[in-house]
Amino acid sequence: MNITDVRVFPVEEDKLKAYVTITLDHCFVVRDLKVIHGSTGLFIAMPAKKRKDGTYKDIAHPLNADTRSQMERVILIEYEKHLHQTQNGTLVPVAAELD
Repeated sequence: MNITDVRVFPVEEDKLKAYVTITLDHCFVVRDLKVIHGSTGLFIAMPAKKRKDGTYKDIAHPLNADTRSQMERVILIEYEKHLHQTQNGTLVPVAAELD
């Protein structure tokens, strides 16, 4: 599985920094991943659905730590590129073809 496209949609919130859409192998899209600023730095939260009891359940998520690390690395690199481009006056959102 390869992440072939990343689109970053920034938000102006305290901890939530951006929503992200990724494309896998040019044929499967996952929307609403979140870039969160936590106590130890930036991390990625998977898309989730609110349940009747008020808790949240991931809709999609990696099944192992290696896949999660790969996704987080690629997404955070693109998020950092977006921050740099925004500082230089480039248009937002940023989309990156990664092949």
